[in-house]
Amino acid sequence: MQTKRVAQVEEECVACGNCAKCCPFGAITVYKGLHAVVDEICCKGCGKCVVACPADVIVCKKREVESA
Repeated sequence: MQTKRVAQVEEECVACGNCAKCCPFGAITVYKGLHAVVDEICCKGCGKCVVACPADVIVCKKREVESA
């Protein structure tokens, strides 16, 4: 396990897809048109999704994740 910054999408996600489109690592997928899901291993915590989110429901937090 390692600690790194990882994006986290809150429940209020409107599934617009802006975050997935702007993620340079392909770490975000909009699941069934309902909400965005972050692949914690692929996410680098760059914060581009935070800026792109019109609903302001994405944050980057330090978390323990499994090493790839």
